Amino acid sequence: MCFLRMKDHKIINDPVFGFIKVPRGLLLDIMSMPVFQRLTRIKQVGMASVVYPGAQHTRFQHSLGAYYLMSEAILSLQQKGIDITPEEEEAVEAAILLHDVGHGPFSHVLEHTLITDISHEDISLLIMEQMNRQLDGRLSLALSIFKDQYHKKFLHQLISSQLDMDRLDYLRRDSFFTGVTEGNIGSARIIKMLNVVDDRLIVESKGIYSIENYLTTRRLMYWQVYLHKTTVAMEKVLVNTLHRAKYLLSNGVKLFAPPALMFFLGREVDRHSFETDPDAMRYFSMLDDSDVWCAIKEWAHCDDTVLSMLAADLVYRIPFKVEVSDTPFSEERISLLLNTLSAATKVPYCDLNYLYSVSTIQKDMYDVNDDHIDILFKDGSIRDIAEASEILNVQLLSKKIRKYYLCYQRI
Repeated sequence: MCFLRMKDHKIINDPVFGFIKVPRGLLLDIMSMPVFQRLTRIKQVGMASVVYPGAQHTRFQHSLGAYYLMSEAILSLQQKGIDITPEEEEAVEAAILLHDVGHGPFSHVLEHTLITDISHEDISLLIMEQMNRQLDGRLSLALSIFKDQYHKKFLHQLISSQLDMDRLDYLRRDSFFTGVTEGNIGSARIIKMLNVVDDRLIVESKGIYSIENYLTTRRLMYWQVYLHKTTVAMEKVLVNTLHRAKYLLSNGVKLFAPPALMFFLGREVDRHSFETDPDAMRYFSMLDDSDVWCAIKEWAHCDDTVLSMLAADLVYRIPFKVEVSDTPFSEERISLLLNTLSAATKVPYCDLNYLYSVSTIQKDMYDVNDDHIDILFKDGSIRDIAEASEILNVQLLSKKIRKYYLCYQRI
């Protein structure tokens, strides 16, 4: 990703969208801040690179792409006569630029491992409020839109909805870097078809085919990339590794870890911690993928059999073996697995929980009871995509697919 300096803006050469202009002022000031630059050291799709080696792109690239799509969407809406002031334009672009600033290492993978009782969205909000103080209140309008407290509700929909700029970028970007060409979506076409009716974001009927492709593509990307069984298995190894490290540290075992990571391994950090302990935010703002990898490489040679086994799996890219079922795994199957693991690894029964994982993953294409995608027809009528589409129906769109994963140490 190449940066070119111009007099009134910076031009960034993005591999997905080409040249992206970032105007000098608030937006460039945000990008220059250390807490935002930290996103250059956090992978966008966690452990998916185990399956798709090209998936090395970062949260920084994604945030920049979402900003670009936002700027295109604002321009398209303005050209259709939608009233968006320059101040609102800058604020909504700042908000989308910062929407993922609260992500921890490996993106979603460790969201409930190193910290508890607080989501990355909530941390993003806390970081934005901290940045707003540093920027003398220049993010106040962006915060209002981000929290859906601004009177123009459609601006928040551009940040968080079924058709927000976040989703439009990550589907296109993740498809590009994984090489899953079936996941490519017509983001430019969708943006050109956006409009606003009664303060609500809608899609003009000419864009209905692009929306149908978008919904089916999203489903494909989740099961083929984000929830690919090998990706899930490798993520379980990572989560169990950190759980084991936390357990050992809590029992007085000395382990190496960089300071930012050690802060979260050595104590329980939750929402209250972020709200009352300045160190929680300070260390989180420094924590990235490299801290975790640095520790894992050292743990692969530690004295604890379980931790060294798990860490070596990560270093040498050996994911848990995984079984996928449409029905829950029986107690007999789990019991047989534990006996096999115990005999093969010589690990005590009390520690075997680190060598396997049972989880349920459920995903649907579209929830008609959640945020809608409304289609505007030439006669002025508005219908939900589930009713307007000729090839999709409510039953198909709303069908929740549930899979059961049994992941365990290879022996």
